Amino acid sequence: MRLYTLMPEKLKPYFYAELKHYRENFSKGNLENAWNHLERAHILGQTYPWHHSYVHWKMLLFGIHIKSGKEILGQIPRLLVGGVKSFVGKIPVGNTGGANIPPLKPLPISDELLSIFKKSGIKNYGT
Repeated sequence: MRLYTLMPEKLKPYFYAELKHYRENFSKGNLENAWNHLERAHILGQTYPWHHSYVHWKMLLFGIHIKSGKEILGQIPRLLVGGVKSFVGKIPVGNTGGANIPPLKPLPISDELLSIFKKSGIKNYGT
C-alpha cells in the first residue's frame, strides 16, 4: 500500500492557482466558474490528505453560501473520510468532489489536468 502525505512542490502552484481563481470568481459572483475551479483543485489535490480535506471544506462553505442542503450534507462525510482515504491511497481518481457525484466514483481527467500532472513530475496519474 502506498501512503501519500505531501503534495509535490511542482504541483502546488497549480493547486493554489485553482483556489485563487475560485476566490476571484466567487467574490465577483461568478459561482459556476468558482465551483469549476474548486472541482479542478479537488482533482489536483485529492491524493494529498490536507489539500483534499481543505477543498472539501471550501465546498462545504460554498454549499452553505448557496443554501444547498444537498451540498452541505454531501460534504460532511467527505470531510470526515476524504483525507484518510487520501492518506492510504484509496481515492476515486478524477472525482470532482461535489455532492452531485457519488463519492467513490472515478471519473476521466481532462487532458489539461493530465498535462499539469505530467509537468509536475507525476506520471501515469489517472491511467
